[in-house]
Amino acid sequence: MTAPDRAAIHLGPSGAPGWLAEAVESGGGRLVDPDEADAVVWASPRHPEALGRLLADQPHLRWVQLPFAGIETYLDVLDDDRVWTCGKGVYATPVAEMALALLLGGLRHVGAYAQAATWTRPAGRNLVGARVTILGGGGITRELLRLLGPFEVEATVVRRDPEPLPGAHRTVGPDALAAALDGADGVVLALALTSETRRIIDAAALARLPDHACLVNVARGGHVVTDDLVAALAAGTLGSAGLDVTDPEPLPDGHPLWAEPRCTITPHVGNTPEMAVPLLSARVRANVARWIAGEELLGPVDVARGY
Repeated sequence: MTAPDRAAIHLGPSGAPGWLAEAVESGGGRLVDPDEADAVVWASPRHPEALGRLLADQPHLRWVQLPFAGIETYLDVLDDDRVWTCGKGVYATPVAEMALALLLGGLRHVGAYAQAATWTRPAGRNLVGARVTILGGGGITRELLRLLGPFEVEATVVRRDPEPLPGAHRTVGPDALAAALDGADGVVLALALTSETRRIIDAAALARLPDHACLVNVARGGHVVTDDLVAALAAGTLGSAGLDVTDPEPLPDGHPLWAEPRCTITPHVGNTPEMAVPLLSARVRANVARWIAGEELLGPVDVARGY
């Protein structure tokens, strides 16, 4: 039996963009048909059934590179038989930048001012010196903490493993979430969507926040119970919300959140194609080179945890 050709990479599904092919080749890979390949770079954030069929037909494939950080659509395809990597950390900088923009805009009442048709009364609070709670401890949170540095916020990070993070005043585990929400001026969701984190922000969580607080979600819409958010904004028990993701997504026309002046909604553009192409290209290029060299890959998926 011949040794696997670690440079033999299949790019799927059909119709994958040319820039990904260039990334594979610039990393030292040879683009081949799946029956000749040792690994696959998968270009679609959807179509898990197509990848599942490919892996069933080609069980010799030993490494799968997924395109985005969020892999919840591929949970049923993950297995322990091969190495899995994703775009984890690739888009941290642009998404953290969006989180900062939504947080600052919410606290300073920018969304409501932008929708006003007449001169209105002053409103808003400083981000400088504010208490900010961030859910999640990955690349987005690390980058956001760096961006928040000049604002001298009191940052609390809630993460599965409560190891200290640079720039955070404290890091706590999920059991301390309620206390971390109490008195927070801003809350940013930047965590993976799992069975434990789905609907983590519900009416009870929102009730712990002061009525001036700003909720920002740049992770997944499923983290928030949308009806509870609508109710909190309507009742004035929440100051503002900035949502780059929603549940459902896309948010339907006529949904109450569209008419809520204190809710700023962006169409999942924390990372746009213009931002993603060079960032994902660099990740794929680096991982192909690392795979060929037998080195540790970037963005490994924890199959047991699902992210």
